[in-house]
Amino acid sequence: MKTPKGTDQTLQVSRKKIDSLDKALIALLGERERVVKGIGIYKAQNNIPALQTDRFKQVVEKSIEAGKKEGLSETFITELMNAIHKESLRIEEEIKAQK
Repeated sequence: MKTPKGTDQTLQVSRKKIDSLDKALIALLGERERVVKGIGIYKAQNNIPALQTDRFKQVVEKSIEAGKKEGLSETFITELMNAIHKESLRIEEEIKAQK
């Protein structure tokens, strides 16, 4: 089935915007993890465990609320924050192992 030419162009413009937003998301995640590295160094120097359960719970709760305002599901936000947290813990544990 053929689509009208204008539709193809609209789709291409939207895809370019998504690509740009994805690039910005990755850059923000990189920035976040650079902050995590600083926290990891501090925790390693002060013998603080990487996992701070209460803090993570607060982060998830705030993220869920922010996500709701953007029309994002609680499930999606929880999964996203769990993935980000897993990477953050990996980075902190790596720093701790180098100590």
